[in-house]
Amino acid sequence: MQENVLLTGRPGVGKSTVIQRALETSDTNAGGFFTQELRQDSRRVGFGITTLGGERGTLAHVDIEGEPRVSRYGVNIEDIRDVAVAALNRARQHSRLIVCDEIGRMEMLCPEFEPAVRAALDSPKPLLGTIQDRRDRFLDEVRSRGDVTVIEVTRENRDDLPEQIAAWIKEVAD
Repeated sequence: MQENVLLTGRPGVGKSTVIQRALETSDTNAGGFFTQELRQDSRRVGFGITTLGGERGTLAHVDIEGEPRVSRYGVNIEDIRDVAVAALNRARQHSRLIVCDEIGRMEMLCPEFEPAVRAALDSPKPLLGTIQDRRDRFLDEVRSRGDVTVIEVTRENRDDLPEQIAAWIKEVAD
């Protein structure tokens, strides 16, 4: 089984940027999704989902009413299922590398998310992603897997990591 690499660290430290820069220098056929902040003026109003194929959805937003909620954000279960989970499943079928940014509290509110992550991790294809730095049954289970390497991204190492991750991609997915 291929090894899987998950980046962790404080919010805003650059985990997603490390993955994006590593992928820019790689020719590997990758599939999956990224999450990003949604801003209105200088204020964060939510989080978006973008697949590596360019499809977009909303992960969470202050304007989404009702449950479920994380902090001030209403979580969009449908887009997690229809965009993020679908992207993971397509990547498992058609890509050499699966990208999952991120395995976190909001994403896990979607019932289909955990099984999709497990299936991706269990597949013979390597997974590169980010995992929230908090205690939780599923997060702890993923981090404790023998086929998962967790790397903490810090201000000190974030500039060197893209090259290291790109080398790992070349080794396991090319």
